[in-house]
Amino acid sequence: MTKRYDAIIIGGGHNGLVCAFYLAKAGLKVRVLERRHIVGGAAVTEEFHPGFRNSTASYTVSLLRPKVIADMKLADHGYRVIERTISNFFPFPDTYLKLGGGLGRTEAEFARFSQNDAAAYPLYDAALERVAQVLRDIALECPPNVGGGLHALFAAAKQGWPLAKMDIAAQRDLLDIFTKSARDFLDGWFEDDHVKSAFAFDAVVGNYAGVSTPGSAYVLLHHVFGEVNGKLGAWGHAVGGMGAITQAMAKACDLQGVEISLEAPVAKVLVDGNKAVGVRLEGGEEIAADIIAANVGPALLYRQLVDASDLDADFNRRIKGYKTGSGTFRMNVALSGLPDFTVLPGKQQAEHHTAGIIIAPGLNYMDQAFIDAQQHGWSKQPIVEIKIPSTVDDSLAPPGQHVASLFCQQFDPDVDWDAHREKVADLIIDTVTAHAPNFKASVIARQIHSPLDLERKFGLIGGDIFHGTMGLDQLWAARPVLGHGDYRAPIKGLYMCGSGTHPGGGVTGAPGHNAAHEILRARSLMGRLLRR
Repeated sequence: MTKRYDAIIIGGGHNGLVCAFYLAKAGLKVRVLERRHIVGGAAVTEEFHPGFRNSTASYTVSLLRPKVIADMKLADHGYRVIERTISNFFPFPDTYLKLGGGLGRTEAEFARFSQNDAAAYPLYDAALERVAQVLRDIALECPPNVGGGLHALFAAAKQGWPLAKMDIAAQRDLLDIFTKSARDFLDGWFEDDHVKSAFAFDAVVGNYAGVSTPGSAYVLLHHVFGEVNGKLGAWGHAVGGMGAITQAMAKACDLQGVEISLEAPVAKVLVDGNKAVGVRLEGGEEIAADIIAANVGPALLYRQLVDASDLDADFNRRIKGYKTGSGTFRMNVALSGLPDFTVLPGKQQAEHHTAGIIIAPGLNYMDQAFIDAQQHGWSKQPIVEIKIPSTVDDSLAPPGQHVASLFCQQFDPDVDWDAHREKVADLIIDTVTAHAPNFKASVIARQIHSPLDLERKFGLIGGDIFHGTMGLDQLWAARPVLGHGDYRAPIKGLYMCGSGTHPGGGVTGAPGHNAAHEILRARSLMGRLLRR
């Protein structure tokens, strides 16, 4: 091994860059190894058709932690987010619903369907916000680790205290969210299916499950704990696409002296005596480091990059059973014009064109999408969110034309997607066209990412956008495996800093932040012991 670093980061996605930044800021010599030709992992902006650029995979922002934004001074490096005027637009067969734009406006919208639901909404919003705040409070904390001694006990007490302080109603809401299906949870608040659908969609984003699947209510919560420009629960567009975020992060890393290597795929983590000592690239080069932090998912790390012989039998068994597969099919399309919706006609830009346009008309529709995927491999009538970022960011498409992100559920990760990719892409286009008759004719070009494509391009095993299912058995101290929820692998010197660790998926920066701080804490402790 000809080169040596204090720390090597496997994967230049956003969490890898965050981890690298904090380590370098503390004085470590850090190198990031990214397998693709561009830094950013799944948060990148690329041209997919001449003149048309879009966020290739991850496509909207809310969950990125304010502390990370401030510490990395991302605004100094071009980070800028435009908040949505309204959050979502739901076309139904004979009507529509707009969500967002303020509490009063949403109440008035719900009143069109149910006065009772309009009255319940402020209470629901306040209840969800109380629980979401708990998630915000612990997002930048290392989970208590089983067998971790006094430090783990202190962490458990610290993170459990906000729960203990909750009143009984809030504790009941918390229990409901972590154990119930989205359908059962929402049935406890609302009566109209249109209103419930407006919230239930969040429960199936990146979740290969139905809204009636137990535990799906938690995924609903995971998508509301973010904020944009200080406004809690808001979503927005990063000017320049999601790649503008990771490019800003790369600039922050560069100022701290981080070395970023592109087209440098790691083939193996090198282990000597249960201690990670470096990595081997696919080209054969070996690079030494005292610390290896993996920003790839646990399934990829432990099934491909680490030899099974370097792990004990129980850990191997459990990581073999680690659940992946978010049921996601992702497309980008170049458009000659804006979609003209039957229930809200108009080709000229309006506020609903700037929102998340969600085709998920009813709880039964969403459940059936999952049932279809289980039985046939994909939904006959898929769930589709359309985001048209060029309505607020004209740098992404030629004048008068647009780009759209199509985020689609439910699709079995184990299908032969090489054989069915185009057919399913046609189905998705037809699904949108059923609501906006001009859509299919307006498509100039399309970029398709089936679950298999997401795995091949971004290393997302099973096409899982969250690096692993976010069920109760794979959350907090049990993410990815109980006993290793503190970002430490069962191999000394090897850490995990990606979305397969607490607090989970999405562009949060939290796993990278937390892993870096655990690495630095361990080094500080070791340094004190050596100085004695």
